[in-house]
Amino acid sequence: MAIVINLEEIKKIVADIDVVSAMEEGFVQYSNGNTVVPPVGELLFEEPKGDAHIKYGYIKNDDYYVIKIASGFYDNPKIGLPSSQGLMLLFDQKTGVPKGVLLDEGYLTDIRTAAAGALAAKYFAPKNIKAVGIIGTGIQAKLQLQYLQTHTPCTKVWLWGRNKENVAKFVKELGADFDINIAENPSEVAKNSNLIVTTTPSEIALLKAEDIQQGTHITAVGSDTEHKQELESELLKKASIVIADSIPQSKSRGEIYRAVKDGAITESSVIELGTAIQDPALQRLNDEQITVVDLTGVAVQDIMITKAVYTNYIKE
Repeated sequence: MAIVINLEEIKKIVADIDVVSAMEEGFVQYSNGNTVVPPVGELLFEEPKGDAHIKYGYIKNDDYYVIKIASGFYDNPKIGLPSSQGLMLLFDQKTGVPKGVLLDEGYLTDIRTAAAGALAAKYFAPKNIKAVGIIGTGIQAKLQLQYLQTHTPCTKVWLWGRNKENVAKFVKELGADFDINIAENPSEVAKNSNLIVTTTPSEIALLKAEDIQQGTHITAVGSDTEHKQELESELLKKASIVIADSIPQSKSRGEIYRAVKDGAITESSVIELGTAIQDPALQRLNDEQITVVDLTGVAVQDIMITKAVYTNYIKE
């Protein structure tokens, strides 16, 4: 019978896991062709606005396979619910027997995404970070800022969000640990930061090429469907290095998809994250380069974090 692990138990276990290292291993396995990861299943909703993603796959010769269902319903906070929901299903890879049901309510998706952002910054952020720019005010914005501190610590922050109440809430929750400056617009964030993370579901580009300083690194997290876009396509053209967490996924979703569709860049100019982190020549070479990492979310991340939680749980 499958073990059911609830959210409180999951949070306790995650606190003791090196999730960034788990993501690094997963991306390397993925780019080296050691995984089976089919295309993302997707449901898009209009009333209310939301989306649900089904991501699944396995690492070859491993013990398990994983199916993840995660959703984002962006009006949920208005009725007192988190925007992220979902669960993880873990099965024996040799028999298909269900082994674990992780009722994470979207938490593990949030954590593995933040850890991937920290991993991206580890290899592509400039050495001297003068300020971290955060576009968005939701749970992912907060987690990205917190997880960045593991490898690229910087407590000076420039923050922009559409909703002033959410901006104030963000500052209240994290202001004791960070020096947070509130920007009037995304352009002001870009002019004062050289490590920027975008975390919104915007369908209109928020950051323009002309706003970005030399030496800036941008991790784009929010654009995980074909309709979303946080970065102007010309911004990717301006970048020295453009990284996709998954090149196959970048052909149908995310910032890279939009930039290729707009003719700003070519598919051949894109490097996959798992390949780049194995080769220093493909990483940031100096503090003058503009770098962009487009994180659309890959099933291998879900495999790694689900497996880590489950194996730690059964050890206890």
